[in-house]
Amino acid sequence: MRIAQTRLSIATAAREIKEITAEVARWVEQQSIGLGLLSIYIPHTSASLLIQENASPEVLRDLDAFLHRLVPEDAALYRHNDEGPDDMPAHIKSALTQTQLTIPVTDGRIQLGVWQGIFLFEHRATPHTRSLILTLLGE
Repeated sequence: MRIAQTRLSIATAAREIKEITAEVARWVEQQSIGLGLLSIYIPHTSASLLIQENASPEVLRDLDAFLHRLVPEDAALYRHNDEGPDDMPAHIKSALTQTQLTIPVTDGRIQLGVWQGIFLFEHRATPHTRSLILTLLGE
């Protein structure tokens, strides 16, 4: 059994849903682990991870619009507004989505469905540099 781990830094734009499939796949393929499990973890409370359709950009736009309707940016609705009106809504969106993904690896490649991609979902109204911790266990 082998374990490989790295930290990726990803620059995001405001409220961006950014596909990161290529960066993740490239790192996995460099590890010489043929069969295993990949864990992707984001150690932030105002951004999250998604596995979602990567064929139509409308899917991501609709998802973002839905979450914006579900969790509006209205300072009057929340007590926690330390960093502005997007602060608490970003935490709620992160709580409703995922901060960790697990993906099988076969023949040294991540096993996603035909229309699936890995996305970093920036919930804040300003750009950030987000860290991702990738851990690959296998042989």
